[in-house]
Amino acid sequence: MIRRHFILRGALALSAAGPWGLWAHAQPAGARSPVILVVGDSLSAEYGLKRGEGWVALMEKRLAEQKIPARVVNASISGDTTSGGRARLPALLAQHRPTHVILELGANDALRGLPLASTEDNLNQMVKASQAAGAKVLVVGIQVPPNYGTDYTRRFGEIFERVARANKADVVPFLLRNVADGPDAASMFQADRIHPLAIAHPRILENVWPAVRKMLR
Repeated sequence: MIRRHFILRGALALSAAGPWGLWAHAQPAGARSPVILVVGDSLSAEYGLKRGEGWVALMEKRLAEQKIPARVVNASISGDTTSGGRARLPALLAQHRPTHVILELGANDALRGLPLASTEDNLNQMVKASQAAGAKVLVVGIQVPPNYGTDYTRRFGEIFERVARANKADVVPFLLRNVADGPDAASMFQADRIHPLAIAHPRILENVWPAVRKMLR
């Protein structure tokens, strides 16, 4: 009877901890806590914001609030392109040994008019390198304004889902959904009309969070 009572109490304690409590207890002894490496551009590097206001910092805060044992490394650099990210990635993988990698690059490729084939190849190689290092990958896409031309806009937007599908990675098709295409879009951006204000970053996190939670589970 005593043993049965002890087991029941333990089960109730795990249940009260929620799914993440169950997840933590299921980990084998000596297992590393997740390390999430974010490789992005100014949209992830808090350009024009106070420290802690960007979506990556908000994600880190939510992980802590939900007692999800994960460490976040934000290796995003304003102005970075997919070629720049590809060049930086091997050292980042070796240094941080991430279990999860979030790739948010491509916007600056479009701003500079770089070949779409190069953007796609760079993203493909970054996903493959991350997976070869043992990390799960989330590809975060971006869309360009219609003034780039209908054909270019469509082909650019298709890159991210195609890369994810080809490599069996997770994907967020549009980082700025409900920000750039919302009814209040004009009030969501800084004076340059490119970089979101702090008030937009909670929305950005909501676009990314379901995919992050799925990866971690």
